[in-house]
Amino acid sequence: MSHSENPKSPSRLHRPFYRNGENHRGGADVSFADIVKYFGFKTAKVGKWVTKEEQQIAANLMFDALCDLMDILSLPEQVISLNGTLSIAFGSGGQKHSSAHYAPQIRQLALAKNAGGGALAHEWFHAFDHYVSQYMFEKVAPLQFASELWLNDARTHSHPLNQALSHWFKMLFLNESGDEPHPYVIQSAMADRTLKLFYYAQPQEMAARAFEAIIQSSEIKNTFLVQGTKQSQEAKLGLYPTPEHLQAMSLPLYDYFSLLTYALVKQKDNP
Repeated sequence: MSHSENPKSPSRLHRPFYRNGENHRGGADVSFADIVKYFGFKTAKVGKWVTKEEQQIAANLMFDALCDLMDILSLPEQVISLNGTLSIAFGSGGQKHSSAHYAPQIRQLALAKNAGGGALAHEWFHAFDHYVSQYMFEKVAPLQFASELWLNDARTHSHPLNQALSHWFKMLFLNESGDEPHPYVIQSAMADRTLKLFYYAQPQEMAARAFEAIIQSSEIKNTFLVQGTKQSQEAKLGLYPTPEHLQAMSLPLYDYFSLLTYALVKQKDNP
C-alpha cells in the first residue's frame, strides 16, 4: 500500500474512467486471478485496505486497460506480462507520495488504490524498458534500463529489433542531426534544476513519459491506462513531447512493436 493513502478515504475508483475500446469482458466481471491467467503475469497482490468491491472495480479496470494497450500496440498477451516475468500489485507495494511505481528489484508494477488510475501505461513502459535491457545490451547490471544504457552508449547486441528500438531512442533523446540533446531532454533537465532534483531528466522517466503520450494520442482511449499527458501540471511545464516530436516518434515505436510481434509469431511457428 502507498504510504500516502488513507484507508478510510473514498476510493478514486468510484469515479468513472472514460474508454472507447472493445468490450473485452462481454459485461462479465474478472478477478485478479483471471488477469494473471489471461496475460501470464507472475503474481498479483492486492493490499489489505482494498475492499472486495474496490478489488472488483480495479480488476475490471485493469483488465480492460491492459487489453486496450494490447490492441493499441497490436501485441500478444505474453508481451504484456513480459513473458511471465512481471508481477502486478494493487493498493500494495507502492511508494510514499507515488500514485504508481515499478520496482525493478522484484519486477513488480504497483498501482496505488486511490491515485493509480491513469499511470498504468507509464509504469508498464518502465517494466518493459527494464526487461528488454538484457536482450538489447551486452553488459547489463540487474537494475538498469535500456533507455539509460542507450544514452550511455552501451554496446548493443546486433539484431533488427534492437536497431528498431535504438532508432526510437535516437528520435526521443537527440535532435535531427543526432549530435545534440533534443529540446525535450533540455526541457526535462531545466525542470529538474528548477525543482532541485534529478527525476524528470532520468532517461527512463523521459522514455516512459514519451511512451504514455503516444498511447494517449491513440484512437483507442482509456483514462485508467493513461491520462495527463496533455492537460496536467507536468504537461504545462513542457515535460511531455510536443505534438511535432510526438508525431515523429509514434510510427517508429509502433514499427518496433510490430516487428516484435512478428518475431514472436515466427518463433512460435518455428520453435
